[in-house]
Amino acid sequence: MRLKDKTAVITGSANGIGLAAVRKFAVEGCRVIMADYDEQKGNDEAEKMREKGYKVVFYQVDVANRESVNRLAGTVTREFGGIDILVNNAGITRDGMMARMSEEDFQRVLEVNLTGVFHCTQAFLPALVTSGKGKIINTASASGLFGNVGQTNYAASKAAVIGMTKTWAKEFGAKGINVNAVAPGVIETEMTAKIPEKVKAQMNALIPLGKFGKPEDAANAYLFLASEESDYVNGIVLQVDGGIMM
Repeated sequence: MRLKDKTAVITGSANGIGLAAVRKFAVEGCRVIMADYDEQKGNDEAEKMREKGYKVVFYQVDVANRESVNRLAGTVTREFGGIDILVNNAGITRDGMMARMSEEDFQRVLEVNLTGVFHCTQAFLPALVTSGKGKIINTASASGLFGNVGQTNYAASKAAVIGMTKTWAKEFGAKGINVNAVAPGVIETEMTAKIPEKVKAQMNALIPLGKFGKPEDAANAYLFLASEESDYVNGIVLQVDGGIMM
């Protein structure tokens, strides 16, 4: 098993790509700490995994709140002694055209998608350093690489995550920690389910593979970057987008 005896924290893991990653990691022998704001959904999904014999627990967290993140890190350190993998997957959207976007919507997306990644990484960094061989995986986006109409806040947050990823890859490499990012394209999640069918058809026409990705596609990229197979991979942004941004 590719993650046997490893311990991972995955934020934003009650649904979508994060939940798919939980399932992938657990099957590969990993102890998985699910962390999400949605307490009911998170507990339900963790219970389903435990019923199948996997080592999965859930803790509620608000990644935008430093006290909440510190409590999570303290609890995980006490209960598990440390971690080997941190997946900063939590994120939100509040789309709107620039001319009409409210300051509240702009700031809230940055608080969760950007500041939340900073909070979690700083809080768990001591545990990762202690492990002597840690992996940090940040969720970026094709929007962060190429921009997207109606996503000033989201694109800004993800572009900044890419900048932090490359900076941390340089800072933490000497400590034995690999830092990489995954940039999903259009993935079939609750977010994209709200897109009108006509718009979906137009988007599909732009994707060389002719279809949206599935959460498992991005989770497979997380698994690779979390495993020993990527031990000499550092500071990359792995695009999982069906070729839409070639």
